[in-house]
Amino acid sequence: MVKNSTFAILKVFKIFGLLLVLVLMTNCDGFNKLLKSTDYELKMAKAKEYYDKEHFIKSSQLYEELIPVVKGTDKAEQVYYYYAWSEYYMGDHIIGQYHFKNFTKQFPLSIHSEECYYMNAYCYFLTSSNYKLDQTSTKNAIKEFQSFVDIYPESKRIDTCNIIIDKLRYKLEKKDYEIVKQYFKVSDWKAAIVSTKNFVKEYPSSEFNEEMIYLMIDSYYLLAINSIKSKKEERLDLAIENYIKFVDLYPKSSYLSRTESIYNSCKKLKENLN
Repeated sequence: MVKNSTFAILKVFKIFGLLLVLVLMTNCDGFNKLLKSTDYELKMAKAKEYYDKEHFIKSSQLYEELIPVVKGTDKAEQVYYYYAWSEYYMGDHIIGQYHFKNFTKQFPLSIHSEECYYMNAYCYFLTSSNYKLDQTSTKNAIKEFQSFVDIYPESKRIDTCNIIIDKLRYKLEKKDYEIVKQYFKVSDWKAAIVSTKNFVKEYPSSEFNEEMIYLMIDSYYLLAINSIKSKKEERLDLAIENYIKFVDLYPKSSYLSRTESIYNSCKKLKENLN
């Protein structure tokens, strides 16, 4: 009895599986026929139907076929708009970025132009890497968002753009911060000095500036004690000069005792030079 029941269940699953395969094959065959069809009105209608049902692979394929057909007609804008979004929803943000930007070039007066310009920048944002990796997409995203803000200053998306720009800039800031730390870690004092100066100039409101100026002072000091006699005094003076600025800027800094110790060492070394 048990064996018969098991056999019956397996038979039902087998039949169900065969029916499922048959349905899938029929659907695929129907879609392939649609792709080969010259009934472009039908293709247009089905493409939108697939798009609305979130079958973006199929809508993308159909819209891609329709692009050259409707070129120069009043349907070209709609077809390319949904094609760009289909590509985006399939998860390839690099391709999506290209098509959104291309849409704004082809249809600059479109009601969708602002939206696509924003999405062009947003796709760059989505492809922006961790701060430790290459930041080309991050820089491109900042550039495109800033361009969007300049072109559409009254857009409802401005606040979102500014928030994203701040996030992207912080990523660049963090990367530059780690570069400075690395120069200091490997005792490349000259590079550390140049990079700390550039950092403070590039990011005047950074939360890392206190540490940057401390590292600059320490780098001048360490460079001085490892320099030939003719260059020691100048570098000691620069360490002292930056210490005085540091105390004015950060009178309650956690680095105060360390910078004061460096300052005192610089003063003693200068006395010994004379």
